[in-house]
Amino acid sequence: MHTLYDSDSFVVVHMQSNPELDADDVIQMRGRGHLALARHGFEIVDKRSGRHVYLDGSWAELFQQQITAWQDNTPTQEEVEDALEHYSGLASSPVMLH
Repeated sequence: MHTLYDSDSFVVVHMQSNPELDADDVIQMRGRGHLALARHGFEIVDKRSGRHVYLDGSWAELFQQQITAWQDNTPTQEEVEDALEHYSGLASSPVMLH
């Protein structure tokens, strides 16, 4: 789990459910007839509303493209917040502490 962004309004965390595999792990898994797929997702927390959304699958891939674009063209904080605002529209789950 890596925090990618943290402001007064949003937190963005990148989560990977499978640890990175080294060459020996891959060889052992191939010997068993399968190779585990790396799964990842992003959690976006809207601090203002107290809600969060978890992006995985195609949503995570789209968000990863957004991050790559940000790395190529350093955005302003306002531009990042505007983009996160669009994703926060998907947020319907309240943030709960465990």
